[in-house]
Amino acid sequence: MGRDKYVIEVDEMVLERAREVARESALEAGRFLLQNLRTDFRVSKKGRIDLVTEMDLRSEEMIVRRIRSEFPDHRILAEEQGERGESSWKWIIDPLDGTTNYAHGYRFFCVSIALEADGEVLLGAVYDPVTGELFEAAKGEPATLNGKVIGVSTERELGESLLCTGFSYKSEAMRRNLRHFEEFLLSARAVRRDGSAALDLCYLACGRFDGFWEIALNPWDVAAGKLIAERAGARVSRFDGMDCSIYDGEILASNGRIHEQMTELLKSG
Repeated sequence: MGRDKYVIEVDEMVLERAREVARESALEAGRFLLQNLRTDFRVSKKGRIDLVTEMDLRSEEMIVRRIRSEFPDHRILAEEQGERGESSWKWIIDPLDGTTNYAHGYRFFCVSIALEADGEVLLGAVYDPVTGELFEAAKGEPATLNGKVIGVSTERELGESLLCTGFSYKSEAMRRNLRHFEEFLLSARAVRRDGSAALDLCYLACGRFDGFWEIALNPWDVAAGKLIAERAGARVSRFDGMDCSIYDGEILASNGRIHEQMTELLKSG
């Protein structure tokens, strides 16, 4: 019994320090990105239209270095460096979510950092350096925006809802989502496409969007945002309404009140 209690206390200590590290790392990397926006940085292609910039790499190096200094044994899954380590604790990092926006000087991008243990995301931080908004959440606690508790919208009708989506760089997934986009465009009040899944989920969490869907996602795109949305009261699932993991590749998130309406349209689309 004494040993079990000791392990729990140690885990809580790890989590508390991890929250500080996630917050500090997101803020540091975000400020670095904002400082270098519209400068002459290198841009290269990972695919036909999928970009990576020098700032993605430098932001990621900054975050990984900070985490390694505090938790040298933890595993890290980062967008540009892949996955390293074998610990049951795993950091999931998107150093610049919204790379295409950033490369064009479009001011909608963020840093996303989450910590997973044994397959469960325990904390997340998403920082938008343009607006200075820091979204955070931890298991069992409410989501916050700059320290204040947030919650999803109360809209009940899809026809009165503002939705958001994103499009994959893969042509097949893009064509598939175009069909969904058309259905929602004709059924909702409006649909937005801003180019950062992490921020889209945070906007859902604080009531700016009523619903969000996307396909062909990576775990670093949604790990922190999914937890933040859930802790703000959102319902998050696959398109068929079943529970979803950050590794499923598709996500449907809503205020819960319009979830079934969105599910039905996704089925028909």
